[in-house]
Amino acid sequence: MLDMRRMQVLRAVVTSGSVTAAARNLGYTPSAVSQQMATLEKEAGMALLERSGRGVRPTEAGRLLTEYAAAIGRQVAEAETALADLRAGRTGRVVVRYFATVGATLLAPALAELRREHPGLQVDLRLTGSDDPLPEVREGRADVALVVRPKEPREPKEPREPGDGLSVDGVRFVHLLDDTYRAVLPKGHRLVTKRVLELTDLAEEPWVGSEWPGPCLDAILTACGAAGFSPDFVVESEDYATAQGFVAAGLGVSLVPVTGLAGHHPAVVVRKVRNPEPVRAIYAAVRGPGPDPIALRGLLDALRRAATP
Repeated sequence: MLDMRRMQVLRAVVTSGSVTAAARNLGYTPSAVSQQMATLEKEAGMALLERSGRGVRPTEAGRLLTEYAAAIGRQVAEAETALADLRAGRTGRVVVRYFATVGATLLAPALAELRREHPGLQVDLRLTGSDDPLPEVREGRADVALVVRPKEPREPKEPREPGDGLSVDGVRFVHLLDDTYRAVLPKGHRLVTKRVLELTDLAEEPWVGSEWPGPCLDAILTACGAAGFSPDFVVESEDYATAQGFVAAGLGVSLVPVTGLAGHHPAVVVRKVRNPEPVRAIYAAVRGPGPDPIALRGLLDALRRAATP
């Protein structure tokens, strides 16, 4: 088997024209270079150099190996550059899983910033439906997933570092945003005259469901339970736009998070709710614990900035 290092020594001998000159350029002794060439000729099974005046010139086999040595040298240099770019976060690939309402409001501005900072970075985006994206993060098939989970009861007073977060079963949850719910009422409803509603104001109303069963619906049910009632869902939509259409038609009232109200239906009225104010917590789920690659840290930083009001 040919030794790649000896092939580079051969290349130095051929390009410089002599063993002595190659030794001087490489910082070797002439005898060391001669030994390297003798060993390489044994590996090749053919003569690689022949005398030419005071120097040497390559045989046909020597020219062939020199060309390959040059190509290998270029590939190694390219690999080192690519590795340096990857290490610095200038290139690479980040796999992101997200749900619909954070796409335009949170993820889009974060990705625009990330592209400016890391133009060579590839981002693989996939919208998650009812499937849980956490197994993909846990198994390394996704780098980050935007998810909703119960808000931690004791959030730290000091802001966390971008790599910090609560770790559960090999997944670290980095808090991004508390997404509060708003009441959505049909125009002409008796409650639209109030600027802020008590949650109990909606206790006797027919409700239009806007959430799939899971942490988002749990946030609504928990708040209503704390207010002392259980909502009477007369229509289930599991989609914010459709829920607003049902509300506009007068079928009931609904709760929709702020991130789901961009360009809300023209025939509905939106009001704040309090005592308690329903809220869902949005997190970036990443595999952890441990240091994040530079590109992933850049994405988490951009997501945090996009989540800042």
